[in-house]
Amino acid sequence: MHIHRLDSANRRDLRRYIDFPFQLYRESGLWVPPFVGEMRAQLDLNRHPFYEHSEAAFFLALEGGEVVGRIAALDNAHYNEYHQKRTAFFCHFDVVNDPAASRALFDAAFDWARGRGLDEMWGPQGLVAADGKGLLVEGFEHRPALGIAYNYPYYSELVEDAGFEKGVDLVSCYTNREMEVSERFLRVAEKVRRREGFRIVRFRNKTDLRAVVPLITDIYNKAFAEVQGYVPLTETETRVIADRIISVADPSLIAMLMKGDEVAGFAITYPDLSAAIQRCKGRMWPLGWYYLMREFKRTPWLNYNGGGILAQYRGVGGDALLYVELYHMLIDHPQYQHADLVQIQETNTRMMQELQLVQVKPYKRHRVYRRSLR
Repeated sequence: MHIHRLDSANRRDLRRYIDFPFQLYRESGLWVPPFVGEMRAQLDLNRHPFYEHSEAAFFLALEGGEVVGRIAALDNAHYNEYHQKRTAFFCHFDVVNDPAASRALFDAAFDWARGRGLDEMWGPQGLVAADGKGLLVEGFEHRPALGIAYNYPYYSELVEDAGFEKGVDLVSCYTNREMEVSERFLRVAEKVRRREGFRIVRFRNKTDLRAVVPLITDIYNKAFAEVQGYVPLTETETRVIADRIISVADPSLIAMLMKGDEVAGFAITYPDLSAAIQRCKGRMWPLGWYYLMREFKRTPWLNYNGGGILAQYRGVGGDALLYVELYHMLIDHPQYQHADLVQIQETNTRMMQELQLVQVKPYKRHRVYRRSLR
């Protein structure tokens, strides 16, 4: 077993690093590849905004010249400065079912992190907030939502073998057009809307949507401070995330909750294009855009993938109005039959309890692990 540190300027290294999971999951009908262009950007030290403030190292496990695993270790200086921590993160963890390969990869990541004075490691967690977090530990029979990880069941055993323990779980929930929201719930939400001066704003086109990105970013930075791994978004990170969301968005499915003239919250929903990404193997050329546009018009799935509300409007009706809006996004569009509410942190007990009121059921679970490096 040989561990090779990636040279980001070496095209062969980049190709092997990016191509490995395509080989590993070639027999899987559920794995959804990343966009290859986005993966290349994450490995480009001169292109991705993460490297404006932080550093990363990428490793390949080789056996007999063949790639059998990969991992990235991150030193997110922005996160550590904000939280006054010395935390490393790992991501891009893919490996054959071989504890020797897994241990060698993690040992390389641990050594790199310790060499930078870091004393704990969390993961999987990517370079920016929009990267899906955690290992899938429940719900292996389901295809993942767009941008969310799928992995083989043995991954958790290998991560725990490397000394990691559970940090926090992220729960994804399922609902469909048969979801029931009681008339009483709808009446109460409407009464709150009128009494408190709330209103919902939808968008006509992507230009209008892009114009409010700074407002949504401000709400994110205020509403998500208690979420594991939170760090305020930089301007360039905001631009990267906005470009990613807008590229797959239907503006009419994105809502802002207003309190008078101020933004109180938001909900980001978009058509699930995972089947098209599988079809084009994560590549836009030559037919990727065709597959994506076709799936955009025919997918029966919605992803509720991002939302937040300022703390002062939680429990006083603002969150109920967003739930009603999510309900209408599904019910009012005949194309959609199913919906995935993506990665709700399990410690958000209020939201989990509220979702039960509208018969939204947990069905997938991702786990973010942690380990001391001392």
